[in-house]
Parts: sequence; C-alpha cells; structure tokens
Amino acid sequence: MATASSFGAVFFSSAFAACFAEVCTIPLDTAKVRLQLQRKAPPPLPPVAAVAGTGWAVGAGGMLATILSIAREEGVAALWKGIVPGLHRQFLYGGLRIGLYEPVKAFFVGGTAVGDVSLLSKILAALTTGVIAIVVASPTDLVKVRLQADGKANTVKRNYSGALNAYATIIRQEGIGALWTGLGPNVARNAIINAAELASYDQFKQMFLKLPGFTDNVFTHLLAGLGAGFFAVCIGSPVDVVKSRMMGDSTYRSTLDCFAKTLKNDGPGAFYKGFIANFCRIGSWNVIMFLTLEQVRRLFL
Repeated sequence: MATASSFGAVFFSSAFAACFAEVCTIPLDTAKVRLQLQRKAPPPLPPVAAVAGTGWAVGAGGMLATILSIAREEGVAALWKGIVPGLHRQFLYGGLRIGLYEPVKAFFVGGTAVGDVSLLSKILAALTTGVIAIVVASPTDLVKVRLQADGKANTVKRNYSGALNAYATIIRQEGIGALWTGLGPNVARNAIINAAELASYDQFKQMFLKLPGFTDNVFTHLLAGLGAGFFAVCIGSPVDVVKSRMMGDSTYRSTLDCFAKTLKNDGPGAFYKGFIANFCRIGSWNVIMFLTLEQVRRLFL
C-alpha cells in the first residue's frame, strides 16, 4: 500500500497528465457530445436552409463536419466550451482513478503477489477506482456536458455564463442533488471505461515488454495507449451516449427511460453515435495522457 506522501505525488502527477490531455483533446469531446445528442434527422432541408441551418444538419456528416460547423457558427472558442469543468473533472477524476489504481490493485492481490498480476485483478482494481473517482467528480462532468451542449442545437438553451455560474444556477434552480444527474450511467460508463483503459493499458504494456525488441519507451507507451483507447470506446460507447443525453436533457426520468427512448426513437445505432469522434477523442486522450504520465513519473517519482 502506498504511503500518504507517495500517493500525493502519484495523484498530482496523474491529475497533471489528465488535465494536459483534456486541454489537447476537448474539441473532439465537444464534437462527440453534439453528435451523441442528435435525434433522428428531420426531413431534408432545402439547400439554402441546410447551409444556413443550426449546425446540426451540417454536423450530421461526422466529427470533422461538426467541428467545422461549431467553429464557423459559434466561433473557434466554442470548441473549448466546458474546458474549466473539464479540468476540474480531470484533476479530481484523473487524479483519483489513476492515483488509487496501484494501491487498490495491491489490495486485491494481497500485496504479496510475485510476478505478473492477473488481468482479473487489474479489471477489479480499475472498476473500483473508476466508481470512487466519478462519484466525487460527477458534478464537474454534468457542468461540462451542459456547457458543451449549450450551443445552436436542439437542446434546452441554458445560457450559462461559465462553469461557476453553471454550478450555482443548477443548485439554485434544480437543487444540489441535480449536480449528480445521470450518476447511474456516469458510474457505469466511467467504471467500465476506466477498467478498459487502465487494465488494458497495464496488460498491453506488460505484453509488449515480453516481446523481443520492445522496451519501456515512448513507442511501447504509444501502442498501449491506442489499444486502451480502442477498448474503452468499443465497450463504453452505449453508456456514454446515455450519460451525455441524460446530462444534456433533464427530461429523462431515469437511466432506463433514457435507454428505452433512445432505442425506440433513434434505433440501436444511436448508441454508437459519434463513435469515430469518440475513438479519436479517447484514443488520442489516452495516448497523450499515458505518454505524459510516464514521463512525469520518470522525472518526479
């Protein structure tokens, strides 16, 4: 089990790596959220309307079209909407889920394991730290999603002036408990994705280091990070869509209600809306975060 001082060092190095990755990739996350919040397309617009429309018709073509549409219609800065609560989230969530991973993994194997730790122990440790971290950080996730969704879209226009205004407005208008709106799918999503990311990165890195020619270097970290990102998106995309829709639209009564309405109104394909954007986001996020984390650990730990 890590000491308090060593945990503090790991927490801050993990939080720094997660925040740096967030700043680099949040435009992709904004595009992903907008795509996930889309409903079934309305009847085709006339050519002029399609060009001068809300940005959703133009953005329906995919991630790049959505990014260009947001930048053109709302300004380039709109791509970084939600960066402040995004950094709040990564400081808490990233610091806790990564900082607690090794101590919790040691707990599951009894702290006396010799040699390779089993994949099951890695998955259990990552699931546990994902749940703990997102219960603490869920309000920051809610505010981030609402700020990202609050553009020229077919969602409720809330006109928050910023992150702190959003926190205060939600508490005043909806009650403090509303900050944990969507906690169910958020816990499910983050526990699953955290397990996919941390356990698979740990496993890929362990596997690569056993192969001839591989060493504990940037190339190995890059491949392991890409593998972790791919697994995370494939496994977590459906709950990620439900989480984004519940946080972006407070009319859903529950996780099951959101799931059922999404399935009924938009079909099963809706659960993989924004998949490419999500993979670009999570794949690049994992590569940047793990590369940064490995370098920071070598320098300071």
